[in-house]
Amino acid sequence: MVLADLGKRINTAVNSALSNTQDDYATTVDVMLKTIVTALLESDVNIKLVSKLRTNLRTKLLDAKTGSKSTSNAQTKKLIQKTVFDELCDLVDCKAEQSFQPKKKKTNIIMFVGLQGSGKTTSCTKLAVYYSRRGFKVGLVCADTFRAGAFDQLKQNAIKAHIPFYGSYVETDPVKVAAEGIARFKKEKFEVIIVDTSGRHHQEQALFQEMIEISAVVKPNQTIMVLDASIGQAAEQQSKAFKDSADFGAILLTKMDGHAKGGGAISAVAATNTPIIFIGTGEHIHDLEKFSPKSFISKLLGIGDIESLLEQFQTVSNTEDTKATMENIQQGKFTLLDFKKQMQTIMKMGPLSNIAQMIPGMGNMMSQIGEEETSQKMKKMVYVLDSMTKEELESDSRIFIDQPSRLVRVARGSGTSVFEVEMILMQQQMMARMAQSTKAAQGGVGAGGMPRIPGMPNMPGMPKMTPQMMQQAQQRLRANPGLMSNMQNMLGGRGGFPGAGGMPDMNEMMKMMQDPQMQQMAKQFGMGV
Repeated sequence: MVLADLGKRINTAVNSALSNTQDDYATTVDVMLKTIVTALLESDVNIKLVSKLRTNLRTKLLDAKTGSKSTSNAQTKKLIQKTVFDELCDLVDCKAEQSFQPKKKKTNIIMFVGLQGSGKTTSCTKLAVYYSRRGFKVGLVCADTFRAGAFDQLKQNAIKAHIPFYGSYVETDPVKVAAEGIARFKKEKFEVIIVDTSGRHHQEQALFQEMIEISAVVKPNQTIMVLDASIGQAAEQQSKAFKDSADFGAILLTKMDGHAKGGGAISAVAATNTPIIFIGTGEHIHDLEKFSPKSFISKLLGIGDIESLLEQFQTVSNTEDTKATMENIQQGKFTLLDFKKQMQTIMKMGPLSNIAQMIPGMGNMMSQIGEEETSQKMKKMVYVLDSMTKEELESDSRIFIDQPSRLVRVARGSGTSVFEVEMILMQQQMMARMAQSTKAAQGGVGAGGMPRIPGMPNMPGMPKMTPQMMQQAQQRLRANPGLMSNMQNMLGGRGGFPGAGGMPDMNEMMKMMQDPQMQQMAKQFGMGV
């Protein structure tokens, strides 16, 4: 994410303040605020907003400490963490009314406006895919007759995403094209109709007039302005100009996956009192996240965002596959086919770094892991499972023990070794034992059809960990570099898994679990070993 470095620096400042026992409270707060302010300014956040945040933070932290007669260290730490979190949320939250939500069995028209090159056409397709995955019948209309190749781009994106589209190679009047597209999709009972318009600059009055004319004909339920995060604080000037002409009700920020000025764009947009509803986090059609100030700051600070993770998991998972997996787990079974479906679902969720950002404490760990290497290992797992017959996939993998020649055939078919195939089978067996223990404990099934392990929440294979427990675990790892090194070795060097299966080295794992500190961490997470 674009602001990952900012999150690390703010986290470092807060953690330093929490562990500072030498200076008095006021000095500790001032040192922390100086680091946070510097980090925000270097991320291009407006100096007036930063100054206001600093004043608010200092006032709240010192007043709260002065007002209470006596506070423990734990209460002081909680006060600092909560106050910093709340003020950062206020920085990116315009506190506007809830944005428009499309309704099913009704026509919902959404019009896109924005600058040239901001990513409007791609964002139209992303939003179409977003609503299509949520059960809406979606259509795309290309009313951009100004830019050469605009209709071709939308057409290619729409075909790739399996979204119906409308446009014209011969008609040059964008108002007429928009009206015809809307009429056609309305006749065919489409629920969400997304209209893409020409890019324009706030100084181009003719194009602005065209946008107003399209809006008058289309009568959109929602007008979304697409803003390029890389323009930083200039986003405020541009958004105000568009607001005066188009009166848009929401903003979609693009290119949030690789530019240092994202902080400036978010804070500037918040200053216009218009809600950010989505942020584009990549080039692929699925790289669109719903924006929520609390979720955004949670991921920024490494606290995680479990709700978004579960929503994303449920969105990409196949309903029929999930139902079949749930039925198997309720019976205490977990076949190789179930294992394959879960792997495919995880891979559909996007880059592992994005998933890690949503899991408490995993964001920082993921930075030490080779993401590309790990993704390749996961793909290789699917290749191995693709090389199996229907009979093998629907089995509990014991068929490979009874007929070892099958191992050789699968290894040859997937371009891997027999050992690597065995590692995948071992991993499936571990999941199968979890399913059996779930049935025995009558734990049911968690969200998304994943086994609910006794003592754990509705999170796929995740222990019941609070942010405090995760923070303590991270502190232990930082205090013991050898332990972190052992974990990385167990996972195969820099975090890539040895062998095709993505399975840790079992011998290394068994040795490592003898470490007293590792046993203590496991007990803390309810995974007693």
